Amino acid sequence: MDPTADTKNIPIVCDMTTAPDTAAERIAEYRRLFTQALIGREKTARGIRFRFRAATGIEAWVRDLAAREKACCAFFDFTITTVEDQVLWDATVVDDDVARALLAEFYALPDTIGQGQQAPLDRFTGLGLRVIGDPAGS
Repeated sequence: MDPTADTKNIPIVCDMTTAPDTAAERIAEYRRLFTQALIGREKTARGIRFRFRAATGIEAWVRDLAAREKACCAFFDFTITTVEDQVLWDATVVDDDVARALLAEFYALPDTIGQGQQAPLDRFTGLGLRVIGDPAGS
């Protein structure tokens, strides 16, 4: 995110009113992606990074998922790059305490996603994320 941008007016909300999937379906997709291709993650100076194998179709999958996530959660900013045999997904958030807590939970997602689709959603909403327009009613 551009540090000079006005981030005070970006809501910390997940607006899925135009999303092609539900929050539960999105969590299930993260689980599939992490299971099939995640090779590591780390915290960076400005956010977090997921590292995926650069196998056929993985970069397109990561780009598509990141674009859908950005469309509903404007407080996130994602950069996808491919370096040698890895697809790197960097994530940052606006300067907001709730957004930073959500970023930390996003970082933990590979560890917590095995607890079922509802558990990550409950943790995100417990941190203050409001989910609107989700056809599943999350």
